[in-house]
Amino acid sequence: MNFGKRFLSSTASVAKPSIKPESSHFGSGPCKKRPGWSLQCLETAGVGRSHRSKMGKNKLKQSIEETKKVLNIPKDYHVGIVPASDTGAFEMAMWSLLGPKPIDVFQWESFGKGWLSDINSQLKLKDKVTKHEAGYGDIPDMKKARPEADIVFTWNGTTSGVRVPNGDWIASNRTGLTLCDATSAAFAMHLPWDKLDVTTFSWQKVLGGEGAHGMLIISPRTVERLKTYSPPWPMPKIFRMTKGNELIKGIFEGETINTPSMLCVEDYLDALKWADKMGGQAGLTKLSEANLDIVRNWVKNTPWASFLAKNPSTVSCTSICLSLADITPEQIKKMVSILEKENVAVDIGSYRDAPPGLRIWGGATVQNSDMEKLMPWLGWAYQEAKKA
Repeated sequence: MNFGKRFLSSTASVAKPSIKPESSHFGSGPCKKRPGWSLQCLETAGVGRSHRSKMGKNKLKQSIEETKKVLNIPKDYHVGIVPASDTGAFEMAMWSLLGPKPIDVFQWESFGKGWLSDINSQLKLKDKVTKHEAGYGDIPDMKKARPEADIVFTWNGTTSGVRVPNGDWIASNRTGLTLCDATSAAFAMHLPWDKLDVTTFSWQKVLGGEGAHGMLIISPRTVERLKTYSPPWPMPKIFRMTKGNELIKGIFEGETINTPSMLCVEDYLDALKWADKMGGQAGLTKLSEANLDIVRNWVKNTPWASFLAKNPSTVSCTSICLSLADITPEQIKKMVSILEKENVAVDIGSYRDAPPGLRIWGGATVQNSDMEKLMPWLGWAYQEAKKA
């Protein structure tokens, strides 16, 4: 779609578009359900049944196996379903693994900042931490990661729209572990598994699943750390991955630590089935990158809009964050309100701690045609908000 030169002047009058996206769901979490989804897709859910029953265990195990298939996870990696979404999964990893080595923490937005705070304040490991920080829109120098240190980072900054462009900066001969929060990257961006020892994500991001369940993926090197290192602090039950210095394998075979929602499990299975049909990891990445290309083309022709990410190679294809010029924060809120009232786009205001602007979800469940239809509405809503 050619957005034309009508956006080249912020003073030019923009007519109200006549075509709306089929779905107004462009929020960054929980994210849009897959195209064609309906409640009927959940009719085979094991509601009212124990997750420890044969049926329950089979569905949980199938979720793990299909996750491995779609994401091309190595056979010797372990995948588990754990409590409390991505946050629970990442905290589980930090509490279980950090301590024996120096720690490099890379943070450039709110969630990375949270991991740094917990390592310093809760785990009391401040003396072991070297922090590498950057403000919203920037990214730290990832090449400063030390091979002998444990590395803690987010692959994609959900609240800043800034992602790691690749994993080349991670040493192949490292002796430390890499702990990667990939919640808004998994299923939309290539993840180099040989460089990642711990990877976490939640169902409600790229696949548009339901909340409260986290995924934890660990490498053989991580298993070895778990077997040989016992943290000095008390370990809550929901964080325990070992018993008697041996890995609790059941966690990674469908025997969850606490009770999962079988309704949510069914929804995740449905999303994975769709993901496989769309070409797996490669197909989903292509869809998400196409959404970014649509926004990139629009930004190129819109003088008052720019990506919050300053380096083009770090612009996220999922949480696409935009800065708007010549408009006040109050007018941006008005713009967001106008788009919601028109049922064009909902939940696209920037994250509360981020600079004022827009955050548009471009994950694989958002159809490219809908992203194209959204763009003209942004120009019209910007114009209308400035009149207020």
